[in-house]
Amino acid sequence: MRNKQGCDAASAAPLHVLMLPGLDGTGSMSTPLLSVLQAHGLTTQAIALPAQGGQDYATLARWLWPQLPRHPFILLAESFSGPLAVELVARQPAALRGLVLAATFARRPVPLPAAGAAMLSPAWPVPPVALLARLLLGRWRTGEHMSMLRAALAQVPATTLRQRAAATLRVDVRALLPQIGVPTLCLQAGHDRLLWPPSVAELQTLLPDARHVALDGPHLLLQACAEPAAAVVAGWVRALPATG
Repeated sequence: MRNKQGCDAASAAPLHVLMLPGLDGTGSMSTPLLSVLQAHGLTTQAIALPAQGGQDYATLARWLWPQLPRHPFILLAESFSGPLAVELVARQPAALRGLVLAATFARRPVPLPAAGAAMLSPAWPVPPVALLARLLLGRWRTGEHMSMLRAALAQVPATTLRQRAAATLRVDVRALLPQIGVPTLCLQAGHDRLLWPPSVAELQTLLPDARHVALDGPHLLLQACAEPAAAVVAGWVRALPATG
């Protein structure tokens, strides 16, 4: 995708980055990335998803829509929230200037059929943090990352986590991708142990005009590799076309 140089950073207010979090939905794991983005001169905010009520994508999109900013902003969505961001962007928010999709998917991220969502019953246990860290962080996991992951998961009912996981097996926003009318950046993790490779490749195929960047990191790319990820995002934002 061609990038046109935007206006001089000194002559315009910094763009606002609104982040939608991963499966935990708390926004607490967004802190490392948002702090680095702020150091790059961007203003930031993470929206925590509701821990109660329906957790399907349509319900969450309805809940989020009235909370979108009325001033120019970039929507950044991680993992679970990728399809949610696509649903919102397809509605063409007036103030939206760009979309960043990080380590995410357009339809089921793992090789299980949609009917597999029924397997995530209330009795299905949430995996131990140590196992999740191995899957989501791999060799990038540290004590700090483990503590961050443990604290985030402790804030969310296990039933809510299961409902969100089940929602990922049912979602399919591929038909909405052509309706994305803003510049788009896709960040992929080079060592993602969670996402099914065909789901990553499919997103690349269906968003041919987006800028696709692969970084050396795990599924929790924005946590384990906050500085390089933020550098890519900030550089891409600075190169966006100027708007009147």
